[in-house]
Amino acid sequence: MYRTFVILRHTFREAIGQPIYSLMIGLAAAILLIFGMLPFFTLGEDVVMYKAVALDVILLLVLIATLFATSKSIYDEIEDRTMLTLMSKPVAKWEVLLGKYLGLILASAMAFAILGVVVAMALWWRIPGDYLLNARSLDDREIAQITGYRKMHLAGLWPSLFLMWLQVSVLAAISVAISTRVSLVVNLPVVIIIYIAGNLTRFLYPLSTGPLAGRSKVTQWFAGGISTVLPYLADFDLRQKTVYARVALSGITANDVSAVTIGELWRYSGYAALYALCYATFALALGMLLFQTRELGGGEG
Repeated sequence: MYRTFVILRHTFREAIGQPIYSLMIGLAAAILLIFGMLPFFTLGEDVVMYKAVALDVILLLVLIATLFATSKSIYDEIEDRTMLTLMSKPVAKWEVLLGKYLGLILASAMAFAILGVVVAMALWWRIPGDYLLNARSLDDREIAQITGYRKMHLAGLWPSLFLMWLQVSVLAAISVAISTRVSLVVNLPVVIIIYIAGNLTRFLYPLSTGPLAGRSKVTQWFAGGISTVLPYLADFDLRQKTVYARVALSGITANDVSAVTIGELWRYSGYAALYALCYATFALALGMLLFQTRELGGGEG
């Protein structure tokens, strides 16, 4: 495990040191801050709309930065023979693959943490204005109301960021597997296509298990196979509860029976983490099979 940790540390430093990493984080932070100052004209739902847009911006730019880092860390090292030098040491291929994957998702976790703080600051600042409250009020009830709204929106923000990190971790595992064979030119569009297809698998699942499943065995088998092989990214989408619903907090949503509890959000996040772990293990196992037969001298054959 020590060798895996050394590779993890090196990969993490390499990933965060790439210009594309700083560029994506800086660009995302600038967009979040600019959007944080803009009105959305949603008749009282500006905070909700801002959170939804901010999460989309973070997911897209962190995913791009992670995919660039994946290609640089694996495929480019194979092509320039750096991987051959590494494999001359007493280290197994699975340790190399696992260490690089863990380093990459740790770098993406740091990006989510940084941008999460930016979103939290923007939410903290804009909540009084969006709810037509005075942040400088001397009325204790109004101040308590502002504090309650801030806590409510931040309570839903952190599970959303965690679920998006799990989603990026799953896609990073696929990217790592692909990067053992192909460059970023192929890797990036393939993972983006898998991302789109993974979001569409939620519509295939009812065909394999729902009331329509019995109409055609071929349709059932096809839908079941596709929805099993592709990542079921709907498991990482909890925005109906973390963004669009109200989180149950005393003083703000005490009488709202439709409000979700913080425990419910994190309990679901735990189930999603188990799925992410299983699928990432599956993707890395396929990547290990490709890596075992890969020529490390800078080309195939």
